Amino acid sequence: MSKTYKYSFLALTLILVLCFFMNISLGSVSIPFKAVFNSLLNNGVAQESWQHIILNYRLPKAITAIIVGSGLGISGLLMQTLFRNPLAGPFVLGISSGASLGVALVILGSGVFGGVFASFFVTKWSIVIAASLGSFLVLLSVLIVSTRVRDTMAILIIGLMFASITAAIVSVLSYFGSAQQLQQYVFWGFGSLGNLSWSDLVIFLIIYLIGLLASVFSIKALNTLLLGENYAKSLGLNIKRSRLIIIIATSLLAGTITAFTGPIAFIGLAIPHLTRQIFNSSNHKILLPAVFLLGGIVMLICDSISQLPNSDYTLPINAITALIGAPVVIWLLVRKRGMVF
Repeated sequence: MSKTYKYSFLALTLILVLCFFMNISLGSVSIPFKAVFNSLLNNGVAQESWQHIILNYRLPKAITAIIVGSGLGISGLLMQTLFRNPLAGPFVLGISSGASLGVALVILGSGVFGGVFASFFVTKWSIVIAASLGSFLVLLSVLIVSTRVRDTMAILIIGLMFASITAAIVSVLSYFGSAQQLQQYVFWGFGSLGNLSWSDLVIFLIIYLIGLLASVFSIKALNTLLLGENYAKSLGLNIKRSRLIIIIATSLLAGTITAFTGPIAFIGLAIPHLTRQIFNSSNHKILLPAVFLLGGIVMLICDSISQLPNSDYTLPINAITALIGAPVVIWLLVRKRGMVF
């Protein structure tokens, strides 16, 4: 690794740490940096309420932001390399749509199925389980198809078709849902980073680390796939096995993030391209850790903005990520010929 890359990684790491503490400090109640350090070091703070806010709300939320930003960024990188499509994101396989369908069945299902779903008590964990099952069923369908289809682009199209089917079912459920149910479903679709307790975060982190580990093991395969599938086969790469591992890694990362925090747009699409522009490299040994750092930084910044510091209002995190991500995607489309891929 060249000195330029080392300095870039050092700079991104320092920015990530700064954004992490800034995210904990900012909010409806402004907490000085010194108090944040003292609280994390268990040295005691001037106000007891600050300790409670930092340890029980803002610290888990900041960690969640890093997990979500890095996880979606890495998922997007895997999908863009696998499909060799600069506009592929972490949800192209229909994972987010499957999660949305699961949540819609729980929240809106009583409008269609009556007593069966009306008696189902909607809780945070029932929504997480429903989203996970929805993502898993779509993933299972894609995996079955991927074992029988040789063309990678065909898998992309099939994933988009699954997304269309699930979106149609959600539309039918929405039509029969009550105003209160629709509002609850819409709020879930806004995304939220602040709903996880420490016990929730432990489960979230374990699944995330498994997906991250699978991504790291796929680095060699990802670099080989950049040369094209036919050339990769000539180098001895098992295309089906590599494709399966990449799809599973993406599904674990994107599916778990959607289940716990709701669908969060644009991060998975924009972060890999931003990273390529900064590092000017297609080597995944460099891109993967860089996407991890940059994804965490951008998500922390978006979350800090959404909190509207010194205000009682909180904007939907999806709105902020779209406001940042959409201009990036437009810019990349305009400069498409100049993409490093």
